[in-house]
Amino acid sequence: MSNYSKVIAGCMTWGVWGKNLNTQEMSTLIHTCLENKITTFDHADIYGDYTTETAFGKALVDSKINRDKIQLISKCGIQYVGKTRDNKVKHYNYSKEYIIWSVEQSLKNLQTEYLDLLLLHRPSPLMQADEISEAITQLKKQGKIVDFGLSNFTPSQTNLITSENTITVNQIEVSLTQFSSMLNGRLDYMQAHNIMPMAWSPLGSYFKEETDQNSRIKEELVHLCKKYNATESQLLLAWLYKHPAKIIPVIGTTNTQRIEEANQAQFISLETEDWFSLLIASQGHKVP
Repeated sequence: MSNYSKVIAGCMTWGVWGKNLNTQEMSTLIHTCLENKITTFDHADIYGDYTTETAFGKALVDSKINRDKIQLISKCGIQYVGKTRDNKVKHYNYSKEYIIWSVEQSLKNLQTEYLDLLLLHRPSPLMQADEISEAITQLKKQGKIVDFGLSNFTPSQTNLITSENTITVNQIEVSLTQFSSMLNGRLDYMQAHNIMPMAWSPLGSYFKEETDQNSRIKEELVHLCKKYNATESQLLLAWLYKHPAKIIPVIGTTNTQRIEEANQAQFISLETEDWFSLLIASQGHKVP
């Protein structure tokens, strides 16, 4: 398995779906990540309506960073309705031909010869494990991907795919405000099967919405920030790091200060009672 960094840079908002960074700005951001020991960059073919990988690829060349110093993740399968493809409805495609074609497009766009990790972006009711396996086997044999994993898959969907292939990662939504995977068996399953969880949206809705849940969390964080001499976002990440499944957060920020803060969060060791006090604040009632 590739040696991913303890914080992963999520690149979805680097392009036109967010900050719309130019080549120089993106190149600088890549260097900023590396300076903060963030060496893994998370992409998907659909980001920026299939344009962000190309923008990142140009920036990667511009950055003059050795390819073996970083890890590149991409995802495929979602057929997005946008300007760049003639899709009439959003759907999924996991045919052997499409998976191979999609990876080759990502390699071309990212200007690299291999992906460290390929993820199936979301489960499809029509996916066939044997056909997916043929594509993954061929891509691995050709050296175009190193590892293979999933994104947003349940344990039963994972079982379907692992019947044919080794799965090393499942990227799921998990945070203090969205912790259902800690209770519904998803993270238990990943621990039992040695599958690494990567967390998208690891700060959850905390900075995005004003809700009763977030107000309760904020109240709890006031004194914990003082106790641990940490920021709110650091404690939200430290809460994830405490979990025994060894969750790796995928952070979407392009802000240098927040990148620096995120890197330091892994060194904060939350006491067990403080961890539960945050869970209780989030769910609004004590644990059973």
